[in-house]
Formats: sequence, structure tokens, C-alpha cells
Amino acid sequence: MKQPQEVSVLIAFAAGFLSFVSPCVLPLVPSYITYITGVSFQDLTDQETRKKVKWTTLIHSCLFILGFSTVFILMGASASYLGQILSKYQTWIMKIGGILIILLGIHFILQIFPFLQIEKRFEMKRKPLGYLGSFLVGIVFAAGWTPCIGPILSTILIYASTSQQMTTGILLLASYSLGLGIPFLLASLAFNLFLSTFEKIRRYMKVIIFVSGFFLIGVGILLLTGTFRVVTDYFNFLASPD
Repeated sequence: MKQPQEVSVLIAFAAGFLSFVSPCVLPLVPSYITYITGVSFQDLTDQETRKKVKWTTLIHSCLFILGFSTVFILMGASASYLGQILSKYQTWIMKIGGILIILLGIHFILQIFPFLQIEKRFEMKRKPLGYLGSFLVGIVFAAGWTPCIGPILSTILIYASTSQQMTTGILLLASYSLGLGIPFLLASLAFNLFLSTFEKIRRYMKVIIFVSGFFLIGVGILLLTGTFRVVTDYFNFLASPD
């Protein structure tokens, strides 16, 4: 069955953005930026020195994004490959996946599963020198995502596993990576603006958590009831030229 790509890609991108603004990622962005670039907080906020380190910041940030994107895309390809192997169980995979996503959404809001609260983040005491180091830190970041990003990422992976085409998993996780990576890149290039915006966003962190939770529950219900493709087909019809 052909996957309705356009809306699925938008959902994956939105999931990446929600991961970026999650409580486990957003507060750590300044630390990640200074760590991967090797540029001090003061230099990043100073008007004069910031211009001098602009290209350094850009390259290191892109390599960091490429690092975690590589891991996520490989995970997406693996999920779709597994879906190919289990193609005759697609209906059950979609229903069970829908139930799991709903439970993850409820947990996101109410924190009802204590075992999901365990941190699984790897830390590097000292970043390797050079641009390769930024790429490796991106891989470590992806390999050790925290429980906050896990439920949202799992939603996209579960949906990817319902596809019979490996390219679908690659496309979905590439979109997810863009949703997570683009805000990070913008934050690194406009550091002062990010800091001022972050102070405003932090006031609404509880709202973001609820929105993320209901986002997961909504996707889970669509998968459980088998209406995901109906909804996406409808939006694709509206977006198609006459």
C-alpha cells in the first residue's frame, strides 16, 4: 500500500521540532553549542567576536546535526526494513503501535511509567578535536536521547515500521532530523535571540509538554483506528491541484 508521504513528512518534521522544545533538549542547547564549537558563551553573545566565529559555529553545528541525523535515518531505514519482513502483520503492527504511542502520550503528560524516567544519555568528558569531534558528539547525542525525546522519536519509528518501503523510513527520519536540526542551527547562528526567546518559551514549558502528549495520543488513535491514511489522503487531495 502506498504511503501518503506529504502529510507524513510534515508530521515527522513537527515531531522533530517538538523534540527540540522538549524539557530535555531546549535547556541544554546553549551548552551543546558552546561544547561543539569550542567557542565561549561570552564570545557567542558578544557582538564583535560573534561575527568572527560565525563560520566556525556554522560548520560545527552542521556536523553535529549530520551526526545525529545519520543515526536517526539509519534507525528509520531499519524500522522500515523490519516492516518489510513482517509485512503480513502490518495491520497488527499498526494497531499495537497505535496503542503504544497512546500510552507514550499519556506518559508524556502524566509521567505514569517510572521506568521511562531513567536517563539513557551518554556523556563525553572531553570533545575530540576538530570537526570530526562535532560529528561524533552528534552521534552520541542521538544514541543517548533522554526519555523526553524518546516517546516522540518512537512514534515516528513505529509509523516507519508500518511501511513496506525502506525509503519511507529514511524520508520520515530525515524530516524528523530537520525538525530537530534546523532550530538548533538557527539557535547557534542567532545565539542572543535564542537566549531571549528561550526565556519566554520556558514560561510555557508545561503547555509544550501537554501539546506534545496530545500530539502523540492523536497520532496513536489514527494508527489504532486505521484512519491515518484516510486523513492524510484527504489533506493530500486538498493540497493537490485541480
